[in-house]
Amino acid sequence: MEISACAVPFREILFVDDHSVDETCDKVRALAGTLPIRLIEQDGAGPGLATAIMLGARAARGEILLVMDADLSHPPDRIKDLVAPLFAGTADLVVGSRYVKGGSTPGWPAWRRAVSRAGAALAHPLTGLHDSMCGFFAIGRSQLLELAPQTSGFKIVFETLLRARGTLRVREVPIAFRERIHGKSKMSFGVALRFFLRWLHAMVEHLVASRRERSPNQAGGAEALHPEAPGK
Repeated sequence: MEISACAVPFREILFVDDHSVDETCDKVRALAGTLPIRLIEQDGAGPGLATAIMLGARAARGEILLVMDADLSHPPDRIKDLVAPLFAGTADLVVGSRYVKGGSTPGWPAWRRAVSRAGAALAHPLTGLHDSMCGFFAIGRSQLLELAPQTSGFKIVFETLLRARGTLRVREVPIAFRERIHGKSKMSFGVALRFFLRWLHAMVEHLVASRRERSPNQAGGAEALHPEAPGK
């Protein structure tokens, strides 16, 4: 199995089943007999990647979490590069990036590449990352539970960075995002629209907060121009 062969000392490997209708659960149960694998079924929880990720984070026994797609669209050979900075204490969040030097999306159709690039570009002013849309990342369990949304969503790295407000040490590692062999992407027009509305709300909040931060400085400067005014 590619994940278990990546030379990282995993305490356990959690598979969170997002209401699959294929034989994923049966295959995971079969592997659990020989590998440190645990299956978590959502069992009535709302659908969505963020819901699945947070369910797995709450159930995890280790402190450092590595989140990736179970279909191996995210390359297992980059796992070590994502978790190493956390083990070394030099980063709080490491994201696999398709849009830094060395990253790529081979096999993607033009429309999907355009949508993904647009989303990443919109998010950059708010997160400082080139690819906060990617779901391949490593983070401390306690930090994810504290910062990430508790509701269903799609782009959990984006939400986590918004809530962190610049307090996390973040690093991007280039990856080649491989097209899945089976199944299909959860990306859709509805998902893109929900992200755009969330981005719009976040951007308004960012602009309002920036204006509030500038206002006291501007007020202080005005008063400094008239130091004797209160005594008149």
